[in-house]
Order: sequence, then C-alpha cells, then structure tokens
Amino acid sequence: MMQKSMAKIGGRISDAVTYAVLGVLGTLWVLPIFYLVYTAFRVTPSTGIINTLFPSDLRLGIGNFVRLFRDTLFAKWLLNTMIVAVFSCALTTLFILMVSYALSRLRFRLRKPIMNVLLVLGMFPGFMSMIAVYFILKAMGLTNSLVALVMVYSGSAALSYYICKGFFDTVPRAMEEAAILDGASQPVVFWKIIMPMAKPIIVYTVLTSFISPWCDFIFVNTIISDREKYTVALGLFKMINAEKNSFNDNFTVFCAGAFVVGSIIVTLFMSMQKYYVEGVTAGAVKG
Repeated sequence: MMQKSMAKIGGRISDAVTYAVLGVLGTLWVLPIFYLVYTAFRVTPSTGIINTLFPSDLRLGIGNFVRLFRDTLFAKWLLNTMIVAVFSCALTTLFILMVSYALSRLRFRLRKPIMNVLLVLGMFPGFMSMIAVYFILKAMGLTNSLVALVMVYSGSAALSYYICKGFFDTVPRAMEEAAILDGASQPVVFWKIIMPMAKPIIVYTVLTSFISPWCDFIFVNTIISDREKYTVALGLFKMINAEKNSFNDNFTVFCAGAFVVGSIIVTLFMSMQKYYVEGVTAGAVKG
C-alpha cells in the first residue's frame, strides 16, 4: 500500500515538473509572437526594441499598417510574393505527385538508385547551390525576374518525393488493376482514380510547396536587385536596413508587415489543418 502511495506521489511530481517545463517553453514560444503583434499595432514610434519593451504609452492603432502600404512598396512586394508562391506551388505539387506516383507504382531497373540519389541530394541545403544557380540564370538572361524565382523553387521539387510516395504505397493496387482491365491507361488511372483519393496528400504538398517561396530570403537576395520585383522577405529586410537609423524608425512598420505575412500563412494552415495532418500521417509509412 505504501509503495502504491509513493508511486502515485512520484507520478504527480513528475507530471507537475513536466507541465511546468512545458508552460515555460510555451511562454517563451508565444512571447515573441505577442510582442510582434503588439508592436505592429503600437501607436508610439519605435526607438529600439529593448527601450520600448515596456513603454509607458500603451495606445494601439493601425497607423503602422497605413505607413506600410502608403510609404513603401509593400503591396507590390506582396503581389510579387503571391505570384511566385502560387506558380511555384502549382509546378512543385505537379512534379512531386507525378514523380512520387511513378516511383511508387512503376518498377524499372534504376528505380532504387534513383530514389537513393534523390533522397541524398534532398539532405543538402538548397543555398549550397546558390552561386551555381545564379551564374546559370545569368547565362540564360533570367536574373532579376520572377520567372527565375519560380524556376529555382520548383526545379528541385522531385527531391521531396518520399512523403507522397509513402501515401501512394498505401493505395490498393486492385483499384488500378481493375481500371486497367476496363481499358483505362496509366494517365487516366492517375488523374481519374488516384488523384480524387489523394486529397490529404495534395493539400500537404500544396502547403509545404507554398510556404517555401513565401518565406525565402536567400535566393531572392541573390537573384533580384530591382526594388519593384522584391518579395516581402527581401523588401522588409531592405526597408529596415536602407539607412543608418531606418531600423529604429521603421521597426513598428516592419512588425506590421510581418503580421500581414504571418496572418496569411496562419489562415492558410488553419483552414487546411485537417487535411495537412492526414497527409503527413498517411505518408509516414515505409516505402
């Protein structure tokens, strides 16, 4: 009886410590987001991060958003980012689905070596090829263009095949075999039978393909130099680093831009969260 009581007390202490640690970690995670949202709506001009962490004037307003769209090219940058993200997402999703389906269903001699090579290449950070990509685009006359960004973001789409392939491996082959016996070709099977069943993995692929160009800074900073063609990541960075005192003067405007960019991503994820989780779990099998 004493042992059970001690075990129960030990379990409660363990739970209390676990919840305390999780509470501290959750607070540390939420605090920067809270501060960004508060700063985006703050009325008082920014004079630095530390000095205004607990300002005496707590008034809120939308003045920073007015300055963001009136005094900067943020609307243009947001449009550029949306164009690049949408077209990159469409191409990337198409490439990933087709490559994943082919590697899941077709059997050919170099299938395993190709899968291994793609998996290894996908482990290397994309920025390692940044200089080579820049010179290739320069030779093609495509630098400083949104088309170049779309090509860069969708060019390596096949390297992310493994999650989708795991999902296609779970689809029973009997359905495809029955359709082929009825006279359907492989493309018809893919578009008419497999795709309607693959909504969760399609949503997962769309979300992951959209967020990468939406948040990227490295390739944009390398390829784009025209201020009219900036994306939001590069535009906001240049805005607070344009002049000596521009960081302090424009920090609240920068937070307003970050709030707009983050709100779009959060809204997209929240609206598709159900399918996103289903896509991840459905593709998390050994192929």
